[in-house]
Order: sequence, then C-alpha cells, then structure tokens
Amino acid sequence: MESSPATKPARGAGGRKGGDRKKSVTKSVKAGLQFPVGRIARYLKKGRYALRYGSGASVYLAAVLEYLAAEVLELAGNAARDNKKNRINPRHLCLAIRNDEELGKLLHGVTIASGGVLPNINPILLPKKSTASSSQASPKKA
Repeated sequence: MESSPATKPARGAGGRKGGDRKKSVTKSVKAGLQFPVGRIARYLKKGRYALRYGSGASVYLAAVLEYLAAEVLELAGNAARDNKKNRINPRHLCLAIRNDEELGKLLHGVTIASGGVLPNINPILLPKKSTASSSQASPKKA
C-alpha cells in the first residue's frame, strides 16, 4: 500500500481547488484612485443613462469625483482652521464653496443645510466716516 503525497498537485484555472490563488486587484487600485471605480460602473449601468458606455467612463468619473471631493475638503479644512476648529461642519463647507469662484459657480443653486450665508454688509448701510471738513462745517451751522 503506497502512501499518498502530503500535498495535492496544483490544478489548472478550471479546477480552482488547489494551488495559490492570485490576489484580486480592484479597478480603483489599477487606476490609482480612492473612489470605487467598480461601484460607479455599477451605478452607471443601473441608472440607464446610455445604452452603452466605455470601460474608461467609470474610471474618469471616479477621478473627477475624487478631485472635487479633495478640493472641497481642503478648502473646508482651511476654513475650519481659520475658525480655530478641528472638525469640519456644514458652515465651513458653505464658506469654502462660496468663497471659491469656480466651486461657487458650480454649486450656485445648492443649499447647504445649517450652512448659513457669507458675512456681507452693504456699504450703503455702514455709517459714514467723519472727516475734518464735516467737523468744521457743523460749527458753522450752529
């Protein structure tokens, strides 16, 4: 009676029982992105925006969304630091978006809950500065 070998021989790709499996590499890792490329591809298919779309469409869309998110978060973090806070809240997001010209144009019609408005006082409503001529003119009237 022969003893069977301790390890089974590795099977081909069809069997998948023995042998080492390759580590799966996500589309996001291949593209060098943080946003989920596969999930965005699934949403594009499920949304029925077009009959067909290229394989690079989801990668491009994920890259654009990641860039916009990074831009908004950087500006909001600066706004939070200016207000001596460690945490970004909706007010900081609103200040960041409204103070940036391009983001303000992109998100013009967007309302951010608990965001407030930009601090702005119309110059007409401010009190007039007293000048030397006005202080001399007042005694003449009296």
